[in-house]
Amino acid sequence: MLTVNIAIIIPFLAAIFIPFINKKYPNIHIGWFALFVPATLFVTLARYIPTIAGGKTYVYTINWIPSYGINFTTYLDGLSMIFALLITGIGSLVVIYSIYYLSSKESLSHFYVYLLLFMGAMLGVVFSDNIMVLYVFWELTSISSFLLIAFWYHRKKSRQGAKKSLLITISGGFGMLIGFIMLSGIADTLSIREIVLTIGDNTDHPLFLPAMLLILLGAFTKSAQFPFHIWLPDAMEAPTPVSAYLHSATMVKAGIYLVARFTPVFGGEQTWFWLVSGVGLLTLFWGSFNAIRQTDLKALLAYSTVSQLGMIMSMFGMGSAALHFGYSTESVVYTQATFAALFHLINHSTFKGALFMVVGIVDHEVGTRDLRRLGGLITIMPATFTIALIGSFSMAGLPPFNGFLSKEMFFTAALNISQLDIFALDTWGTLLPVIAWIGSVFTFVYSMIIVFQTFFGPYQKEKLDLPAHGASRGMLVSPIILAVFVVGIFFFPNLVGKYLINPAMTTIFPRLAVEGDLGQTITIWHGFQPELYMTIGVIAVGTFLYIFRNYWKGIYSLFPEKWTFNELYYFSLTQLEDGSAAVTKSYMTGFLRDYLLYIYLFFIVAIGGILFYTGAFSFDLTGDEPVTMFEWSIIIVMIIAGITILFAKSRLTAVLLNGVLGYSIAVLFVIFRAPDLALTQIIVETVTTVLFLVCYYYMPEWKKENKPTRTKRINLIISIAVGIVFVLVALSVQSGKLFESISGYFENAYELAGGKNIVNAILGDFRAFDTMLEVVVLLIAGIGVYTLIKLKAGKEDENIEDQ
Repeated sequence: MLTVNIAIIIPFLAAIFIPFINKKYPNIHIGWFALFVPATLFVTLARYIPTIAGGKTYVYTINWIPSYGINFTTYLDGLSMIFALLITGIGSLVVIYSIYYLSSKESLSHFYVYLLLFMGAMLGVVFSDNIMVLYVFWELTSISSFLLIAFWYHRKKSRQGAKKSLLITISGGFGMLIGFIMLSGIADTLSIREIVLTIGDNTDHPLFLPAMLLILLGAFTKSAQFPFHIWLPDAMEAPTPVSAYLHSATMVKAGIYLVARFTPVFGGEQTWFWLVSGVGLLTLFWGSFNAIRQTDLKALLAYSTVSQLGMIMSMFGMGSAALHFGYSTESVVYTQATFAALFHLINHSTFKGALFMVVGIVDHEVGTRDLRRLGGLITIMPATFTIALIGSFSMAGLPPFNGFLSKEMFFTAALNISQLDIFALDTWGTLLPVIAWIGSVFTFVYSMIIVFQTFFGPYQKEKLDLPAHGASRGMLVSPIILAVFVVGIFFFPNLVGKYLINPAMTTIFPRLAVEGDLGQTITIWHGFQPELYMTIGVIAVGTFLYIFRNYWKGIYSLFPEKWTFNELYYFSLTQLEDGSAAVTKSYMTGFLRDYLLYIYLFFIVAIGGILFYTGAFSFDLTGDEPVTMFEWSIIIVMIIAGITILFAKSRLTAVLLNGVLGYSIAVLFVIFRAPDLALTQIIVETVTTVLFLVCYYYMPEWKKENKPTRTKRINLIISIAVGIVFVLVALSVQSGKLFESISGYFENAYELAGGKNIVNAILGDFRAFDTMLEVVVLLIAGIGVYTLIKLKAGKEDENIEDQ
């Protein structure tokens, strides 16, 4: 069977071949080739479901940098299985949808390359056991999502949205990296599995709390938690297939995955409980509250995604309280919150993916997503309406749809957790079910807006950009499949629970799973319980608020746009850009002499100052060889040439005098028995002198500047100071050897590397990788120069519109 390592690599390999296949078969939509990758991976991974459900874990290791404990170790367990199936399953449906959604005039090869890069990066995140490898894939998801969001780069909003998502998620990723480094230092390992096993003895470590906070920073920024949620609405400028994939099933779920994966490490801690559940509930409320005020369907779905992500995050936080106890009936009850989180994670991917595709269909067929211009589409798009009804009612938590089941479990978990007498829940615990209920009321309202304001009411033909008509069958395939899952999971929820969620629960609560069964059973009807009454209240109050929404929408005026986190982001970005521009202009004068002045001043202060301060300038010349008259004569010639350059009247004279300096150094190399260095110096000096002469031939006549006397004195002082520092450093290094010279090792170059020339052996064998990378740098620079010379702007580049 396919190993997990190969499953990660396949999308990257496919991305390499996509442009060539597209060029080879221009008449076949490249999406059909791209579809083969996620579909094959989904089917292959699905074959592991029975064995994973049976408790087996698959671990694969490829040694990478074993001396530093960094290996490409991947493992497939219950938790990674859920995310991998979502990544590949939803990915397959998105590719099918995109084939019919995107125009053939688009740069489709670029689109599918970016999509496959993102898919591979996400698989790398959920399969990686090594936290450093996980971080590499984590940041790669940010980069590839940036490319996808900015796919329509000719639109100003697309570029801005891509930049915002990149800045926020990358910044959180840097914090997460520092947290990973701290955590690896505490546990003395980079393996997540080993950290889980050993961290229990290190929870009192002084770096434990900072590591937790920094890792949560990465999770919160990636999963758009308050106040980092502001990047998600702007990311909706991406094509709808991108939104359906990144922002319902994959990228925004990466932070959720991180919290779930590290719950065994930090769960049971009060800080973790309150931060994860508290930030999640706040995000749930704020996202649902702001979704109602949106007039763009896609923006509404963006805020609804923020809200739903907050709901899932809060449930993971609540469920972590179970780790405060040992295995008991009580602790198993509290793990229900985590079970509900995993269940809603799956449900959300199904109904939200379908809703994004519905919005894409509406936009594609009528030319607008503005709710103020929509209405009366039920008779024109009956199939699209049916999918929208199923997805919206599931999101609202109504039966007979899967969202109802996980929302009821959410209420149950909030009620149970609020009754605990730990973590100050005896005083603050009541707020958990209250906030959960209020957020659900607003969720109900915006779900009704999607259905009734889009498909009911008067048909406003004159306000539409295109004559409305039904979507093509191909575009309906993917949302119909997702809608079937929405309904099917409601009637057969325990298939998902048994084969997907229960194995993941064992992964998240390994210590509790060892002591007893964590299995949960999902019931469609659980009697007249408080959570059912909460649902009835949601429907009643939500219906009232929806009907009379025009009377209370004035409340949003209390939250003016200029006081939002979005405005704070743009204000901060503007200040940083203006500040950096002002600083740059202060020293970027356009004169080379000024830049050299900065460099030399820094050298004098940093090197000279530190060495003087530490007393490192100490040397003894008694053991040195005496300087012969011939050597003195060469040095005197160099001194005279160097001074004479300052008074040269023409460029030709200055170039020739500079050549005297270079050739004199070559003579010194000969005297010191270094013929290879002398030969190199002569070649370089000859080529340099010729290039100078050729360049100066085409330059205008040289007119020496009449610099002020003060400037000349400053330059003279700096020049003398630099020369003195260089001489003192050289003398100190020569006299202050703290260790035995490494040159003795290289004297055995012939025995060690088979090279008679020590220098060649060092370059070609001892530091071969360094030499190879230097050559690669030259190659990259050459390619860059060639590209700038040969590349011609396309029509799209010549007519970029700032829409």
